[in-house]
Amino acid sequence: MTLATSVIDALAERLDTAALTGRAIDKITDDVPDMSWADAYAIQRRLRTREQARGARMVGVKAGLTSFAKMQQMGVSEPVMGYLTDRGSLGADCTVVVADLIHPRIEAEIAFRLRAPLKGPGCHIAAALAAIETVHVAAEIIDSRYRDFRFDLKSVIADNTSAARYATGSGVAMRPGMDLADLGIVMEKNGAVVATASGAAVLGHPAASLAMLADLAAVQGEEIAAGALVLTGGATEAVAVAAGDVVTIRCQQLDPITIYFI
Repeated sequence: MTLATSVIDALAERLDTAALTGRAIDKITDDVPDMSWADAYAIQRRLRTREQARGARMVGVKAGLTSFAKMQQMGVSEPVMGYLTDRGSLGADCTVVVADLIHPRIEAEIAFRLRAPLKGPGCHIAAALAAIETVHVAAEIIDSRYRDFRFDLKSVIADNTSAARYATGSGVAMRPGMDLADLGIVMEKNGAVVATASGAAVLGHPAASLAMLADLAAVQGEEIAAGALVLTGGATEAVAVAAGDVVTIRCQQLDPITIYFI
């Protein structure tokens, strides 16, 4: 790390306050342009500690920027990792209060619940597939805390990869031969199709995203625990939403989910 602990604490507090108050801030690398990748994840871990101190329970991990559509949209070239808490969890048919967020967007994903822990480094797709218990369609409502969506990858990592809310459908058991890469995904907004994709949009296979997350966790000295929920990253580009919008996400072989924005 290049930043002092006091600086990491102060930056985490700035991001935490932005999320709690729903007020955007300038990207943190404006103040600390020489921040390292290790610093970015240290800020994220400090943010996690602050949430845990308020009673939040860690329930899993999420991948960010795993589809070529998202990489192109955000102008970046590599995936990142964040954490999930129970405070962000929504049901399969749920409501999101837009005023609680800064500039929410929604993306369609495939999610996993793990039957066994997964540990890197060197995690491969076969090990990832063996660790999956259930497969779910998912929606992630992302909400970058940065003003005017002006950010870089290190600022995104520090901001817990823009995590805000997430919804998952009821899962189906992972079974041998289940072709996750070929699962078709459709996202509808107010009855109109706004995005389509397949599981292959996520690093070629959503289980490749799971393996990548295990390796990224290992860099932090951690593993993905048995029972963890894993969001594998947006298969589609992120779509802006506003009060009054209704978004439904459908995926072959999986139960759909609907999110009402009020």
